[in-house]
Amino acid sequence: MSSIVTFLKKHPRLTAWFVLAVGMVIILVVSARNVGLEARQWAALIVATIGLAGLCVWIIGWEDREDEEAEETPKREE
Repeated sequence: MSSIVTFLKKHPRLTAWFVLAVGMVIILVVSARNVGLEARQWAALIVATIGLAGLCVWIIGWEDREDEEAEETPKREE
């Protein structure tokens, strides 16, 4: 159990990607269960949803990176 917690703390973006992807896939399946999609269509939608979740986490991470860079840059005193 402690190894899982250690991994989660070391890789917060992967964790966020996984959690967001699972939630989005659940919403997709619940929303489209009665549409009559074929197996290949389901697979394509699920893969696209997982990719979209990763893209969302990556874009959200831009703000974190900008905050980190601002903290690392020493302020010049004139």
